[in-house]
Amino acid sequence: MFKADFHIHTLHSYDCGMSLEAIIDRCLKTGINCIAISDHSTITGALKMQEIAPFPVIIAEEILTPHGEVMGLFLEEEIPSGQPLAEVISRIKAQGALVGLPHPFDPFRGLKLSHTEMEKLATELDFIEVFNARSPFPRTTTKAQDFARKCGIAATAGSDAHTPGEIGRTFIEMPEFSGKDDFLEALKGGQINGRRSSLLVHLSSTWTKLKKR
Repeated sequence: MFKADFHIHTLHSYDCGMSLEAIIDRCLKTGINCIAISDHSTITGALKMQEIAPFPVIIAEEILTPHGEVMGLFLEEEIPSGQPLAEVISRIKAQGALVGLPHPFDPFRGLKLSHTEMEKLATELDFIEVFNARSPFPRTTTKAQDFARKCGIAATAGSDAHTPGEIGRTFIEMPEFSGKDDFLEALKGGQINGRRSSLLVHLSSTWTKLKKR
């Protein structure tokens, strides 16, 4: 079985200073044995992590569009932020990668789309993050779970970790998979274990952004 966290950042994100070695060390301590590195607007950290980690690493990316962020899983090439939502989705699919939404209903970080627009978008989605440990409001989880269930979209979860202590707070226990072709099927047998991180973790990200500027 995998104990997987599908949303972790590295020092290659503009708001994170966490080294690859620190991530590996924390994963080994908490029993996390499958991760997705999903930095903002880059896959550099994910590619480097895939080379050194002693467990499976999925190449992912959070890509900013004018409507909010989209996530690609199992990417082969980096996708620049700032493009229209439809263009980003098209470029993810062109790689044969999976399209999903991180923290979709978070009032601060979710997509800025109407209910009708979200329902239309659902037909393009392979997965949706129904639990994000950095989203403080339980109603966002409930809304995401209901949306995923109603639209028949696979559900993922992640710590959205920007600091080592966040890794392991949220994970999915699920059957092992070998790649994107059996990933969604394995998710159906998964069990989400979610705990929310302290609001103080956002201060760390803000401080890191200021330092990097």
